[in-house]
Amino acid sequence: MTSVAFAWHCVTSSQHRGGAPRRDDGAGRGGYGAVLTMLTALAIRNVVLIEALDLTFSAGLGVLTGETGAGKSILLDSLGLVLGDRADVALVRAGTDQASVTATFEFDRLPDAVRHALAEADIVIEPGEALIIKRRLRADGGSRAFVNDQPVGVALLRELARALVELHGQHDDRGLVNARGHRALIDRYARADVASVTAAWHCWSAADAALDDARKVAATARADEELLRAHHAELVALAPVIGEEHDLANQRADLQKGERLSGDLVALQALWEGSDSALAILRSAGRRLDRIAGEHPLLAQALAALDRAVIEAGEAEDHLAAAIEALAHDPLLLDRIETRLFELRAVARKHGCVVDDLPARLHAISAALDAIAGSDGDIAALERRAHDAGLDYQAKAETLSVTRAEAARRLDAAVALELAPLKLDSARFRTAVLRLPQERWGPHGIDAVEFLIATNPGASFAALGKIASGGELSRFILALKVALAEEGGAATVIFDEIDRGVGGAVASAIGERLARLAHGGQLLAVTHSPQVAARGTTHFLIAKSSEGIVTRTSVVRLDAAGRQEEIARMLSGAEITPEARAQADRLLEQA
Repeated sequence: MTSVAFAWHCVTSSQHRGGAPRRDDGAGRGGYGAVLTMLTALAIRNVVLIEALDLTFSAGLGVLTGETGAGKSILLDSLGLVLGDRADVALVRAGTDQASVTATFEFDRLPDAVRHALAEADIVIEPGEALIIKRRLRADGGSRAFVNDQPVGVALLRELARALVELHGQHDDRGLVNARGHRALIDRYARADVASVTAAWHCWSAADAALDDARKVAATARADEELLRAHHAELVALAPVIGEEHDLANQRADLQKGERLSGDLVALQALWEGSDSALAILRSAGRRLDRIAGEHPLLAQALAALDRAVIEAGEAEDHLAAAIEALAHDPLLLDRIETRLFELRAVARKHGCVVDDLPARLHAISAALDAIAGSDGDIAALERRAHDAGLDYQAKAETLSVTRAEAARRLDAAVALELAPLKLDSARFRTAVLRLPQERWGPHGIDAVEFLIATNPGASFAALGKIASGGELSRFILALKVALAEEGGAATVIFDEIDRGVGGAVASAIGERLARLAHGGQLLAVTHSPQVAARGTTHFLIAKSSEGIVTRTSVVRLDAAGRQEEIARMLSGAEITPEARAQADRLLEQA
């Protein structure tokens, strides 16, 4: 049968025998007060031999039976397609353009894993609304996926699949076989406080990171300390002041102008000095005019204008004197100003900044030197903090390790009770809790956890998938699932021909355990065993029919009479005898 690539959602562990009632974590099925999540409908169009098929499912154990080759694998492949399996064009029914599969899941409350995945995809499901996943596959190989009519990527389907469907089949290489999920499973089984260990790990990691950063900063600072001290001494000696460059540049410009204008200034100053200067002549003319100004109005007006000219000329004389003083050429002062200006600008270039930033640079270097001086104390404090955080983590992780070891012993005992009824009485099961080297410690603690089996007396323990045959592996998984039953797993659990190669009392034991697993949740079992089929709360018959060259697969939900007839067929073969019907009645009554 084609393997269906259902991604494994870390299987939740069970309430161990005699343990407290399980808590409701929203993960899916099973347990006291659990949130029921299940597949309620599957619509298939043009998939291989299926032309059009609409199935409805309910809680409990649903069994699917039919003759070999009737098309059970098509159903599983169809469900795999809608849950993110690779789009294989061979699934498209011959003569059609496209195939489609739609799966509907309903919830008492949306599981956290599903809600988070949908939130990441900006998909909102209102309370009471079903989750409808649809996949279309074209004959040319193209495919599209939808969640509640919104286009999505196939990656989202695979992520949802981990919380929605869990498959255990003849060639299962995921699920309980995959050791990556064993540690989480035993933690759930033990009701272990992993969260506090995770928090302690992050605290320790943060403290270690802070210590490492501080050491790197200190090492870099110490490597530069000699240069920093040289720069500090230079800047302290220079004593730069904000705005100093601007003032010095203006003074330098004035002195340079005075040197260039000194001849003109001296000549102008001579025009204003002495008894024959222009201003002296104006003043003399004013005195003479003042004596005769009363003789005629025009003379008075001329005197007033002359007075204004004397005042303006006086002001010009004062400005000229001030300019001569301001622009006085002093070679020594110019040299001192230029030397200071060039020093400031040279140091600024060395530090890659403007002159006005040099005071801030001096402050920064002083702070860096202070930090170097105090770094030993800071590092010592960080070392103490990291050490204490490490001890806290290790103490919590050690406690978690003890909890895991105790839970492992309980789980081993619980699984051992299930092996003999499943015709695995010579087999042994062990939960190995192994201490990891310190470099592999992490947020989940200091242990690796793996489920091991030995199928024969005296044989060495090894991983599940490396030792057990297909039938043995499925029964080992069933034993584990029963031991862990009340924690549940994904929304819908499917066992594909777990009863292959067994019959009689073993098949009855398998059927009884599947029914127990399905209590309070949803489990589907593809089976050839009448003992298993009789345990179903719902029974689907898969049949193949031919009309000329057209072959179709159909699935019908059987009523009570139909169940009796199908179980009788499974008991007797092609010809259904009265004895087979009577035996079917007895199986149904016992169930």
